[in-house]
Amino acid sequence: MSQMDAAFQGSIPSIYENNLVNMYFAPYARDLCERLAAGAPRRILEIAAGTGALTRLLRKRLPDAAITASDLNQAMLDVAAKIVGDGGVEWRQADASDLPFPDQSFDAVGCQFGVMFFPDKVKAYAEARRVLVPGGLFHFNVWDKVETCDFARVITEAMAELYPKDPPTFFQRVPHGYSDETQITRDLKAAGFKDIQFENIEHRSISPSALEAAKGLCEGTPLRSEIEARKSPTLEEATRHATEVFIGRFGRGEIAGGMQAIQVSATRP
Repeated sequence: MSQMDAAFQGSIPSIYENNLVNMYFAPYARDLCERLAAGAPRRILEIAAGTGALTRLLRKRLPDAAITASDLNQAMLDVAAKIVGDGGVEWRQADASDLPFPDQSFDAVGCQFGVMFFPDKVKAYAEARRVLVPGGLFHFNVWDKVETCDFARVITEAMAELYPKDPPTFFQRVPHGYSDETQITRDLKAAGFKDIQFENIEHRSISPSALEAAKGLCEGTPLRSEIEARKSPTLEEATRHATEVFIGRFGRGEIAGGMQAIQVSATRP
């Protein structure tokens, strides 16, 4: 994975928040929030917090907990802080593979669709283990294979049509490229975790329109960098083509598709 695959900069954070959070992430954030809250942790670390879809729920669900929300991309945290505010949340720019926190400083660690972006997953998991207290829980989720997510599959097909000689592969490589439970188990065990559990969770992804879905996926994710690197067709043309494809597959007005993710939980010994 290149640095381009993890770059959420420029206008990407605001488009991500406006077009993708409700469409993709909100249902899974609610589930992950409840799992993190179940043990009534007093100190919670969120890594790869993005624009705060999970953070805002945690603050409401656990108003007395000390929540630290971190992300590699400061631009994402800037958007999150404007939405969530500073009360009860400490915002920290941080690399998940080199967390700037003392050993055993959190009761629980959560990550909402972020681990797929970690270049060295074992190292990042080892850092999560290091900052957890003994018996602390690490909860995260990952997307299942791209075929299980209708919108991601269709945008991938649309880009292959538009760039047949060199199709962008961001979605199948990164967001949907880390769904093998055997590999995830191996990585977590290598980092020192135990009691690893998995659960498949299905939801519906809903967007107000084909245009908003296409704009979010083309312009609000690192797919944008792959499109812009190809220069022609342009980003605007790619979004327009994707919109037409989405209309053809899902119709006009509000559109909906299936999506599936994998919930993962592990315990620090």
